[in-house]
Amino acid sequence: MRIVYFVHDISHADIPRRIDMMRQGGAEVTVIGFHRKEKIDHSIADKVISLGQTHDGNFPQRIAAVLKAMALLSRHAKEIRAGHVIMARNLEMLVLGAAARRRFLPGRPLVYECLDIHRFMTQQGSVGRLLRLVEGNLLRASQALVTSSPGFLREYFERTYPRLPPAMVVENKVFPAIAEGRPGKAVLPPGPPWRIGWFGVIRCRRSLDILAEVARQAPGLIEVIVAGRPAKNVFGDVDAAFSGIPGIRYIGGFADEAELARLFASVHFAWALDFYEAGANSDWLLPNRLYRSAYYGAVPIGLATVETGRWLARYDAGLRLNRAEPEILIASLRQMTPELFTMLQENLDRIPTAELVTETAECQGFVHALGAPAAA
Repeated sequence: MRIVYFVHDISHADIPRRIDMMRQGGAEVTVIGFHRKEKIDHSIADKVISLGQTHDGNFPQRIAAVLKAMALLSRHAKEIRAGHVIMARNLEMLVLGAAARRRFLPGRPLVYECLDIHRFMTQQGSVGRLLRLVEGNLLRASQALVTSSPGFLREYFERTYPRLPPAMVVENKVFPAIAEGRPGKAVLPPGPPWRIGWFGVIRCRRSLDILAEVARQAPGLIEVIVAGRPAKNVFGDVDAAFSGIPGIRYIGGFADEAELARLFASVHFAWALDFYEAGANSDWLLPNRLYRSAYYGAVPIGLATVETGRWLARYDAGLRLNRAEPEILIASLRQMTPELFTMLQENLDRIPTAELVTETAECQGFVHALGAPAAA
């Protein structure tokens, strides 16, 4: 099967993982998309086609780029016609994917991949209504919907649209795994200080405020290691944001999955709370760090009332807070004993590996499902 994959950012770290998943499932993948970085890696897929460079947060420029790309789609007609399925990631690319299917691949399935619900989509003003109108029309023309959390389906798609195509929840599990079987966990002396890792995309100012307040109110109780890519629209000056806070240390980015695994193995707990879009996307998502922390042996700290907390409760795992307040976290960690922490680690170990890692059979099933629906 040949999949034509329209993406918003070829250089985004998640894109090669999805491509690898489809290729491991037996598909050939042609990627067509924009990119934020100046240079792109042409080795990530069987064929990579650039539509030009766009910029984070510059929505007028991105809209103009989509309109320009739509006018120039015929340049890529040969590659599109060679496909069996078109999958488009994010709404802007679904617009392009639908146009490409209509012009060059009629009768073939169109699949909408949506792994985040942007804040514009839930606004009640004219912009939100217009975007939902566009999304609803394109969903009716699609043969499948791929998302990463049941919360997105339950709280957004099913509440917003009376009619949806068949939906697949493909969770953000570890892929590819760096080792066969669960990796060994480094033996850490019990706290205090309890080491908390905040790894990945760092975009939540409230999380930093909570952790900083815990460190201020309870000196020596926690040591926070922050690693990853801070969002520029939240932490414009990274050094100023993270320096000078006792108990919190930003160490920069990480190179790959192996380094991320070592980071998780070096901490007792992993911060899995997010308030960047509280009440909507942040409440509904199941983040990458949830699966990686559980797989690599760091006990996730989550909020019990959101989708992350519900996932943890399903396995009686993690440190689940009823409220996201410094005093609640302080009380939980002050009550933490070596025996209780060992029990939390053992609960993690009981989560089936298949719930944390995307394995070959799941890749094959995903590719088969993409090709299964007949186009309307």
